[in-house]
Amino acid sequence: MSEEKDLALEILADFFNAVEAGIAQARQRLKEAKLEPEKPSWDAGRLKWVEAQGTSGPYQRYPGEGQKAESTEDYRNMLQDLKAHGGKLSRKEADGATWFYWLFQDSSTVGRKQRK
Repeated sequence: MSEEKDLALEILADFFNAVEAGIAQARQRLKEAKLEPEKPSWDAGRLKWVEAQGTSGPYQRYPGEGQKAESTEDYRNMLQDLKAHGGKLSRKEADGATWFYWLFQDSSTVGRKQRK
């Protein structure tokens, strides 16, 4: 009976060693992959930006003052991206221009100004 017990413990120890090696290999692969969450895709050119005047000069906003935003995928993804970046980000658009975007305190209005 003692030999059977020793054999069972040896088999169990081998199993645990194999599991431990597999976990270590999986952790290494995750480190190498440097997994990053997928960034939301949005096209600011599809939104109807309104010209506005602020304390720092002219800018564009969406939606316009007193208007309601259309709940498009581009708008929702833009809000998600801005919130993920603390309410501010710079982005190069398809036309080659770089824009600075910011989220207003109401968390639904977005302002943008072209960087020079």
